[in-house]
Amino acid sequence: MRSIRPPFAARRGRSARRGTSPVLAAVGLTAALALTATACGSGDTTASDGSSASASQNGDDKIKIPDNIKDKLKEHGIDIDNWKNGAWKDWSKDDWLREANDFINPIIKGLWDPDRMRDADDPDKNKGVDENDLAGDQGVTDPTPAPVTAKAVNAAYHDNAAEAGKVFFDSPEGTMVCSATVVEDPAHPGKSNLVWTAGHCVHAGKKGGWYRNIAFVPSYNNDARTAAQLTNATREEVAPYGVWWSDWTQTSDQWIEQGGSTGGEGASYDFAVLHVTPEKGSNGKSLEETVGSALPVDFNAPAVQEVASITATGYPAAAPFDGETLYQCTDAPGRLSIAEADPTMYRIGCTMTGGSSGGGWVATGSDGRPALVSNTSIGPVSAGWLAGPHLGDVAEGVYDSVSEKFAGQ
Repeated sequence: MRSIRPPFAARRGRSARRGTSPVLAAVGLTAALALTATACGSGDTTASDGSSASASQNGDDKIKIPDNIKDKLKEHGIDIDNWKNGAWKDWSKDDWLREANDFINPIIKGLWDPDRMRDADDPDKNKGVDENDLAGDQGVTDPTPAPVTAKAVNAAYHDNAAEAGKVFFDSPEGTMVCSATVVEDPAHPGKSNLVWTAGHCVHAGKKGGWYRNIAFVPSYNNDARTAAQLTNATREEVAPYGVWWSDWTQTSDQWIEQGGSTGGEGASYDFAVLHVTPEKGSNGKSLEETVGSALPVDFNAPAVQEVASITATGYPAAAPFDGETLYQCTDAPGRLSIAEADPTMYRIGCTMTGGSSGGGWVATGSDGRPALVSNTSIGPVSAGWLAGPHLGDVAEGVYDSVSEKFAGQ
């Protein structure tokens, strides 16, 4: 496995700072309508050109987008009805758009049913890092850590790791899965709708584009049922806190420009932040209120050698794991350097495999409280260790950008 990753997001960087393109305005309006209808049932909103439109929600919680808004989207080549009816499956080069302002992720009600979730694959299957990928070492890489056996988290997951969950998405290779973490939102204290994961779980990097149908399921398989027991499970049993669709996602420019499907390219910047909204409505409750917790993110965490221990959490899906059980590894971190120009990464011993990509790494933060300090990014083909980026200014910029985008909503 290349690393332990999956894919999708809206980029921060230059595109986000330049203002809003017509397509971005249209897609942003669609997201605003979805949020308004979910929270209020119906209401009025104003389009980017000053025109007024109303969004309504019928009895089955399905958002109805007004015809005039659909027409605006069609002007930019986006037909919401066609997309929901299967047009999203077209991964041709012309349609698999790379730019953030072309990102579209409308809710497709019921798409993520228990069978589809269970069948989601490890995006890093047959990929990984080998010694040749570490040729750019800055001379500060510590010895390879001894493997630490991953331990299953006790059920109920909500009681022991309430912030953890799975990210599902579709890629040209099929239905995929990653791990992710609910994090705090400075713009909405106690009411966050932000989720932290890996950049390769939302975007394919330098040779690809955004992934589709990205959704987050907190406390997936909360009761730790076996794969056999999940065969006939209901959606409520596998997703007791609902399915939350990403209405905006951002990753780093560095991941988009450098990230590769194999090796460690772009790994030092392999992170992403999702803003999510519930598929069925939440009676006004945020994701944080729904699950009861969110982790702070520490962008000033101590240097690797000053961190006593890190706990990585995720749902490993590649053998010998099956993706249905939540696991954790705790180890004292070492340093891993892949490219001279890139920041040094954290590395810990851990036997988790593909599917755990994007899962949160928690340590004692700079203020003495538990905080997210990294996420699973890469690991060797044979498993045994994991590495994650040290979160600094670039990561903070991505995080702040997503928070600020929804600050007034």
